[in-house]
Amino acid sequence: MPAVRKVAKRFGLLAGWSGTPDFLDAERSFGTLLFAADEAGGALGFGGTLRRGPLTHLGDLFVLPEHQSSGVGRTMLTELLSENGPKVTFASSDPRAMALYVRHGLRPWIPLLYLTGPTAGLPAPPVRRTDADDIAALDTHASGGARRATLAWYAALPDVAVYATDGGYAAARRTGHDVVIGPGGGVSPQDCADAVLGALAAAEAGTARIAVPGTHPLVPTLLGAGWRIGDMDTLMADDGGLDLIQPDRYVPHPDLG
Repeated sequence: MPAVRKVAKRFGLLAGWSGTPDFLDAERSFGTLLFAADEAGGALGFGGTLRRGPLTHLGDLFVLPEHQSSGVGRTMLTELLSENGPKVTFASSDPRAMALYVRHGLRPWIPLLYLTGPTAGLPAPPVRRTDADDIAALDTHASGGARRATLAWYAALPDVAVYATDGGYAAARRTGHDVVIGPGGGVSPQDCADAVLGALAAAEAGTARIAVPGTHPLVPTLLGAGWRIGDMDTLMADDGGLDLIQPDRYVPHPDLG
């Protein structure tokens, strides 16, 4: 794990985590975490997945720059996607990565926008504080698969709070300087939006970060309130994944899917 985290830090992946446990521990516990090394033990890269019921979410596939285009990424990806069932990932803007995923059966679907902005001035629907068990069924409906153990692990982390309405839910994690929202979802798009906006208000942070699919009703609301798009991935899935995820009523966690 120290070697994996060293690679992750080179790509800036742990900037939003103040310490351990972090999302790499989740991949190790609730999915698959691979570390690629040369014959001398030197790091080449790592990859990780998380499972949601039948769905495999590819969370990470990183090869150090000096070893890219060497086949390491392709080898790891073949192993990581060897599980039966539907598959999904957030592809970066690197065209080599997208081509690799397409060759493994995934198709570009919709943009995933990483938004940052102020929490003040937004609608604040009422929410209640709750726990992972209470939101598990809603999360299964919105995210495409059951992951009760992963939700319980995340909800037990310091500074994580889970909020719910009658038809939606959203988790919020304070990082010291902002709050990260996700996962969140709802029976309808509006249920999801209300839960996320309520969690933003309840978290009482000045600024927040959230990953929002481009078709989600929160996109115009947040951009209209002065939020900015800091980065953008492409949500990719195979045919099975397209049938399971509800992108207009789901807000994934940036690292946990």
